[in-house]
Amino acid sequence: MSNPQDELTREIVGLFAAINRRYTQESGAAAATFDLTPLQAKALLAAEEPVPTRRIAERLHAEPSNVTVIIDRLESRGLVERSLDPGDRRVKRVAATTAGRTVTADLRARMPFAAEPLAPLATQQRETLRELLRLILEA
Repeated sequence: MSNPQDELTREIVGLFAAINRRYTQESGAAAATFDLTPLQAKALLAAEEPVPTRRIAERLHAEPSNVTVIIDRLESRGLVERSLDPGDRRVKRVAATTAGRTVTADLRARMPFAAEPLAPLATQQRETLRELLRLILEA
């Protein structure tokens, strides 16, 4: 006899996988349009407004030192520029150039699901989902 709880768990895990697959495929296809890797596209999107390199690293779930290579490639293509943070000159900020902002706008248009995967959910539903996911991770 099959345990209904096990079947429910399998279905939920399958839905997580399907969401991840859809996100990955859509964002990868959008990035490829501009000859970018998915990580380069995500870094560019994170730099639409000037941000410290470490903030981009947080968005990519990577070490800041590893993000340097990604930023170097984006900078060599004229999509981002680095500057010193006026509040703390030890901090490097990265910002999309005009060309970079044009690419980010096009990326967002090409990936409606990946840009806003939670769009169908109301704020309360998003908050509930966040709490449920935290419970799973903390278990």
